[in-house]
Amino acid sequence: MTEIAEPGQSVPYDALGNNAEQRVRELVDRFYDLMDLEPIFEPIRKLHPPTLDGSRHKLFWFLCGWLGGPNHYIERFGHPMLRARHLPFPIGSQERDLWLACMFSAMEQVEIPNALQQRLQESFFSTADWMRNR
Repeated sequence: MTEIAEPGQSVPYDALGNNAEQRVRELVDRFYDLMDLEPIFEPIRKLHPPTLDGSRHKLFWFLCGWLGGPNHYIERFGHPMLRARHLPFPIGSQERDLWLACMFSAMEQVEIPNALQQRLQESFFSTADWMRNR
């Protein structure tokens, strides 16, 4: 998995400001709202359970730590083992690209600062590409 901050560089979580945890929650909620509402994201939506509540919590917990904030996910479940946890799901280039398009739209809609969006897009792409198993 790609490191999100180089040594000496601030972590993205801090760039979200004093209400960073709330901003991560907004991002995750918008991401899953888009996945649920937009027909273009149906191929990745169908890989999720009928209700997205559990997915929302897990992505929120994971992203907080991945962005350099509190390690909520690790405290609950241990190491994320992203690739292993996603092996049961067919993830090819189409799924990767749809996931990224959904996340990039969510970042734009919740008004993540442009410089941070660009930084995160690179990290999200590297991680999403690494998740491909088909």
